[in-house]
Amino acid sequence: MHDRSTPDDHDRAARFEAAAWRTSSYSAANNECVEVALTPASTWVGVRDSTRPDAATLIVSPPAFAALISTL
Repeated sequence: MHDRSTPDDHDRAARFEAAAWRTSSYSAANNECVEVALTPASTWVGVRDSTRPDAATLIVSPPAFAALISTL
């Protein structure tokens, strides 16, 4: 698989290392859900699988995250 990430992608991901991840109160009893965190400056929103926190993190802008949530 080809890594299409850029140095900016790696920098954004590093900002989530100390982030406070939150899980939805609507999570299933088996904890299979997503977690969400903001970067310290609230510049980016991270979304990840709660059962695989070391896997890839979806990183989007706050307006993009708001648009996603509004469609659910």
